Amino acid sequence: MTAPERDPAVQGGTGPRPRVTARTRSLRFDAGGTALNLVATLGRRHGERVERLDGVERLLAWCDGVAVRLVDGEATEALVAELRLLREALYDVASADLRGTAPALPSVALVNACAHRAAVPAPRLETGPGGVLVPVPELTGRQLRALVARDLIAVMADPVRRAELRECDAPECRMLYLDGTPGRRRRWCSMRHCGNNAKAARHRGRAGATPE
Repeated sequence: MTAPERDPAVQGGTGPRPRVTARTRSLRFDAGGTALNLVATLGRRHGERVERLDGVERLLAWCDGVAVRLVDGEATEALVAELRLLREALYDVASADLRGTAPALPSVALVNACAHRAAVPAPRLETGPGGVLVPVPELTGRQLRALVARDLIAVMADPVRRAELRECDAPECRMLYLDGTPGRRRRWCSMRHCGNNAKAARHRGRAGATPE
């Protein structure tokens, strides 16, 4: 039997740190849009960061998750690096809006440049034996970056969606997402992830405080 993988995030320091599990490393597609799903490829942004977009295979998996396909030969490490740069600009714009401050000018410039650098194919309908279907678009790397950048611009341009922008309450997460629930009272990126963790932590706290 092999020894269990030791999480480097818990080595050193003055106390235990959140474990990095397979679920922590998994890609997220529940942020509410393509741009925020790209932002979510970096986990635990304010602590021991978890890079989820760590190579070409993960890039292809992410594309599958957001229902696009890259043209043959476009999935490269260079594109991974470019998407990471765009990811940080998207995060800067969205998080600044949450704080009510202005994002850095280079972030705005990069989002705008990516949005206008390539024409993105319009979605289309096709018919088949099962009825109407929408083919998965095949994009170049530039078109993918344009698609992502335009998605965030669309959020910023829509007062309803912009007002839905939230940050997960879990200190070790802080994932950005759109909250479309009634009353917009959602506190967690996902009840299955941080919501359940918070409930378990409260339960442990109550159990520890129970007198013997």
